Amino acid sequence: MLKPLYIVPARGGSRGIPRKNVRPLCGRPLIAYTLDAAREAAARLGGYILVSTDDAEIADAARAEGVPVDYMRPAALGGDTVGSREVMLDAMDWADCKGIAYDCVVLLQPTSPMRTASDILDAAALYEAAPEADMVVSVCESDANPYYNLFETAPDGTLHVCKGDGLLTRRQDAPRVWQYNGAVYVIRPASLRAMPLGAFPRRVPSVMPASRSIDLDTPADWLRAEALMQADK
Repeated sequence: MLKPLYIVPARGGSRGIPRKNVRPLCGRPLIAYTLDAAREAAARLGGYILVSTDDAEIADAARAEGVPVDYMRPAALGGDTVGSREVMLDAMDWADCKGIAYDCVVLLQPTSPMRTASDILDAAALYEAAPEADMVVSVCESDANPYYNLFETAPDGTLHVCKGDGLLTRRQDAPRVWQYNGAVYVIRPASLRAMPLGAFPRRVPSVMPASRSIDLDTPADWLRAEALMQADK
């Protein structure tokens, strides 16, 4: 049985969507949707939910959702140039000092409000079945395909297809390709301590539908998410 450490990273600063983690989305703070999914996953799988924030208002919003916030992220890790790995390593160090046992780290970014507990559990099951994996990461099928409609510029300024011979005339004939959707990362702690996520040699995909793969980076993303969530009501 896995012992996940669910890390919910929620810094106070945000350029693309100011104060996004506590901004109301369909009547609730954005972070509430991720905390819902984390709580439901923890109720079924076990584990500890750790909100990593440097912001008192975000911490209070998490507590209002019933999630204790006993750890506050150091101010030095609150800038927009700080990577997820540094944030997770500091949270892991805190958990280690508190004697919180875990055998995987589950990164749940609040910018994926349509991710469900089932998405988390599916990724966790793949992780448990792949003891050699450094990480299981949620993906969705990409609209852009390097074998079909993605091109590079040649030295003479002309375009050539990124992969293959460029002779495919139907998208269906191209190999399927995937993109990270930002929703779920289930990471082996030893791998995370040893190297950056991008250097992991063994990454296993956990496929999610495009309909739940929206990642909120811009105001346009926010409007789209609101429309999708209201349509589901």
